[in-house]
Amino acid sequence: MLSLVTGATTEVLLKKTERVKDPLTKEIQMLLPEMIRMMREENGVGLAAPQIGLSLRLAVAEVENEIFYFINPEITSLSQEKILFEEGCLSLPGEFFPILRSEEVTVRYQNEKGLPKKIRATGLLAIVIQHEVDHLEGILIVNRHKKQQRKNIPSSEKNYDRLA
Repeated sequence: MLSLVTGATTEVLLKKTERVKDPLTKEIQMLLPEMIRMMREENGVGLAAPQIGLSLRLAVAEVENEIFYFINPEITSLSQEKILFEEGCLSLPGEFFPILRSEEVTVRYQNEKGLPKKIRATGLLAIVIQHEVDHLEGILIVNRHKKQQRKNIPSSEKNYDRLA
């Protein structure tokens, strides 16, 4: 049974993850649907392996009733257009931060069958991908928010939506 890891100072949430060597192992194949189940149970739209205590480059998401399995995701391009979005995180319950993200991203990854994939995402999916890849890099929204505040990013940027 998986359990959610929480807390802004929890070590597994603050370190860069290891690549998944073989997405087709029994462990990974059993883990993926469990991550989806837990994400839904917690009312999230994405979940990264560090959030369940595993330092693996693995995340899942569900946006507009479509499930995504991101194994070894790498963001290959980010649009110059930005969107400000109030993000929450299952690992920081009840906390929300305005985060400036690229409106569009291109990501390469392996799917649940281990096949190489590449998608260009916009809107909510782009935000979720960036949020989950941050987890895989050991970056929490509280830390990204502090960094953006130091850069004096205006909170009246383009759009302001809420992701819980």
